[in-house]
Amino acid sequence: MAKRIWGSLLGVLLGFAGAGALFWAARPPQGTPVTLRPPPTPAPLVVDVDGAVAAPGVYSLPPESRVRDALDAAGGLLPEADTRSLNLAAPLEDGTRLWVPALPQETAAPQSRSVSPGSLGGQASSPGTETTSKINLNTASQEELESLPGIGPALAENIITYRQEHGPFVVIDEIQNVSGIGPAKFEKIRDLITVAP
Repeated sequence: MAKRIWGSLLGVLLGFAGAGALFWAARPPQGTPVTLRPPPTPAPLVVDVDGAVAAPGVYSLPPESRVRDALDAAGGLLPEADTRSLNLAAPLEDGTRLWVPALPQETAAPQSRSVSPGSLGGQASSPGTETTSKINLNTASQEELESLPGIGPALAENIITYRQEHGPFVVIDEIQNVSGIGPAKFEKIRDLITVAP
């Protein structure tokens, strides 16, 4: 009789042990929940645009921008820009320097300048003729500066601002200190400008 009781108790205990094992095995695993972070925002592209554009400079553009976007940011192409070597659809890379060459002088669109008598320091032109007097960097108006090849409204304004802040130009080479005017642009205008009174 005692053996039967002990056997029954042992069976009950083994049943409880089995049920407990099943309970622990079926429990969901404990741990720290994983939170997914949003992907990092791509950094903007910084590119240097120079050459035959309206406003050369360094520009910050959205990721996946193209050459066309950089040219638009720089105010667009100048009339003498030579786009034959440019791929406007090419993707840009951060730190790119984009140089826009200019057409050779003989293929660039001719620019004639008519100057009224007295508009350049009292130098009169004969009736019915055009004068090729040089533009005086120290007295030229915005419109006169824009008549120079490669000088758009933004660069003309930069020249006027520079002479207001630093005084008159002493030599024509000093125009290269103006933002946006480098050696290549200076070579195109050096024979058309003066600082003489």
